[in-house]
Amino acid sequence: MSNEELSNADDDENKSNDETTDKKGAGVKFPPPLIFVLLIIVGLALDYIWPLGMSIPGSAGVFGIVLVLFAVAVAGLINATFKRAGTAIEPWKPTSNIVTTGFYAWSRNPIYTGFCVFNIGLGISLNNLWVFLSFIPGAVLVYFIAIVREEAYLEEKFGEEYLAYKRKVRRWI
Repeated sequence: MSNEELSNADDDENKSNDETTDKKGAGVKFPPPLIFVLLIIVGLALDYIWPLGMSIPGSAGVFGIVLVLFAVAVAGLINATFKRAGTAIEPWKPTSNIVTTGFYAWSRNPIYTGFCVFNIGLGISLNNLWVFLSFIPGAVLVYFIAIVREEAYLEEKFGEEYLAYKRKVRRWI
């Protein structure tokens, strides 16, 4: 084989490896929204066993509902942003573009931040300390289950473009 043929064979092999790796995206195996839903259920169960209210006035429940609605709206807007960008929102699918506009101009993980806000708002609206506090283990779990893998994948796939974005925008808020 000539040098050119070897080079082309190496390019084809690298391309094939990249495509195989990219079919799985970041390789996140557990859906991040499910983490927060399960923690809400755990919080409700704990409240049944050991009720801990937050001693907040009933009118604060309206603020909690506003936070829940805000979090849902953020998720909807981010989903639309990903569709417009032509890339998958699911972290187990390949990413074709880095989204850096809208909420992503302020946070590298606004959807995960929104999940935390959802749990906080639900906890306030239900006057349930357990559900309110569930955002803490949720944030920790989503970091180790999803964010670490996602960031490694995006760094490998997009290189300096993603590294520059990471230097510019904070992880949470």
